[in-house]
Amino acid sequence: MKINIREALPSDARQILEHIKICGSETDNLSYGEEGLSITIEEEKRILQELLNCDNEIMLVAEINGMIVGTANYSTLKNGRMSHRGNIGLCVQRKFWNQGIATNFIDTLIVFAKDKAKSKIISLEVRSDNKTAIHLYKKFGFEKIGTFEGYFEIDGDLIDFDYMYLKI
Repeated sequence: MKINIREALPSDARQILEHIKICGSETDNLSYGEEGLSITIEEEKRILQELLNCDNEIMLVAEINGMIVGTANYSTLKNGRMSHRGNIGLCVQRKFWNQGIATNFIDTLIVFAKDKAKSKIISLEVRSDNKTAIHLYKKFGFEKIGTFEGYFEIDGDLIDFDYMYLKI
């Protein structure tokens, strides 16, 4: 099975939104559930086109046989005093976990952040009990800098998230 990691294109909009719904239905680690994101295909196309024209932000997709099975993004903070920082996020469909997709995404995003976005710090938020993801981030040198108690509320339960960062 060959996994292709590439920059997302406007023509991927429909598949990306479908992928997001799949991921949202499979895990409570994301900011959305099975409903996915409340944007239209046309809005997603516009966002993806804007990202293609941006030097310091990117969205990646992981494809297997033409099917999108993972997405990852790097976004920078726009404020002048915080523009040296960026944030990453990713989601991979459950049946493709533990196949190196997240590792490939993080590696690619770190290179992008350093070489293209000229960032100095990458940050992320991860559910405090998501030990697999935390282990992966630590493997890349990310360090925990704090916990946001009650970051999510899911079915009445408050869920803690850890903030992690990497100096590059």
